[in-house]
Amino acid sequence: MAYIQTERLSIKAWAEDDRPREKLVLKGRHALSDAELLAILIGSGNKDESAVDLCKRILSDYGNNLDALARGTVSELKKYRGMGEAKAITIAAAMELGRRRAAVPTEGNNSITGSEVAWKLIAPVLSDLAHEEFWVLLLNRANTVTRKEIISKGGMNSTVVDPKIVFRVALEHGASGVILCHNHPSGSVKPSEQDLRLTRRLMEGANILDISLLDHIIVGAKTYFSFADDGLL
Repeated sequence: MAYIQTERLSIKAWAEDDRPREKLVLKGRHALSDAELLAILIGSGNKDESAVDLCKRILSDYGNNLDALARGTVSELKKYRGMGEAKAITIAAAMELGRRRAAVPTEGNNSITGSEVAWKLIAPVLSDLAHEEFWVLLLNRANTVTRKEIISKGGMNSTVVDPKIVFRVALEHGASGVILCHNHPSGSVKPSEQDLRLTRRLMEGANILDISLLDHIIVGAKTYFSFADDGLL
């Protein structure tokens, strides 16, 4: 019996409206799948996979979850055949741009009316990190966030926070109130004993300086914990 060997078609051989770049022009960016958008970034695949097929496989390995992909490293992406350093860096840069865009407050939505608003403001900054970071949201007397400031970066399980730095930042920018924020890379948002002790110390300092400590938000992958909502402030 004779076997007919079928050759993989490159993207250039596809119908024009099926090619990612042409499809974006003809139908708009919203018509493209995540894999097609990533394929535009990397430009080419390998001898066995088109750019789209390669990106589908990469996304599948990350659970088809862009948040998980954003936590991936350049070294991890380089393990895929056809993904050199330049392509891996391009994807990492695109993920970071998306994170930064999401972190920019939309005009009128940075007035704090509850913990969910604070979480939505800081989640794009913290939710996909593989290490802990501690930030503060600085508020004016109208409870509007005027700045986001990073206080410290740490490892996977903790970060060192100096209360003096927290209050120096608040005083330098004339904040009337602060919301403490940090992430748990594990995804669990349950406060640790260290989190509880630090919050108590910062509450004492805030009272002395007449600065309102409005909340402490722990950010997980898709959820958060609010000290204020749980009666811990």
